[in-house]
Amino acid sequence: MVTTSEELPQNATHWLRTSMARHSGLSKSTVGRIWRQLQFKPLPADTFKLSTDPC
Repeated sequence: MVTTSEELPQNATHWLRTSMARHSGLSKSTVGRIWRQLQFKPLPADTFKLSTDPC
């Protein structure tokens, strides 16, 4: 998956499994299995939001 590490998708900052599947012609599950084998990790969430619910 050279494309994952060397190219950026059009109008995005990183590849999603769905966009890579569409781009490569593979299924989403196949892309996920390949990424898992190559130990590609999704971007971690940098922030979180605390609930203001008074419960």
